[in-house]
Amino acid sequence: MPEVSRSRFSYRDDRSVPAFDDSRALFVFDGVCVLCSGSASWIMRHDRKALLNLTAAQGALGRALYTHYAIEMDESYLLIADGRAYSASRGYLELFRILGGWYHILRIAVVVPERFRDWLYALIARNRYRWFGKTDYCVLLTPEQRHRLL
Repeated sequence: MPEVSRSRFSYRDDRSVPAFDDSRALFVFDGVCVLCSGSASWIMRHDRKALLNLTAAQGALGRALYTHYAIEMDESYLLIADGRAYSASRGYLELFRILGGWYHILRIAVVVPERFRDWLYALIARNRYRWFGKTDYCVLLTPEQRHRLL
């Protein structure tokens, strides 16, 4: 599941996917998951160059992209970068590449076999509500951060 793209920019040909600005990477996250919303907030705080757009999986764009790539929201988030979709551990490696700076160093995780990284990711994803809880839609984001959502 790490790279889920059919072909680059395949979502552009899918009329059920609302048009969006894909000149920047797009991080699609679970807006009611405390861990996921916290991750989105972290990304916004550390993305000082505004290289990423974000959208919640529960919104129209998020739901359409999950459907387009045949991914269940309970399975993973999506990262759309350069027209390709990524999820699980590979998506985070791509995210670190995009953020650059010292975050690029975190890509050292590539030495851990992808199968193990994705197993660990799936374990956390399956248990995220139980371990971290649910919250109101994007409540962990500040009003300023909510304005960056697509």
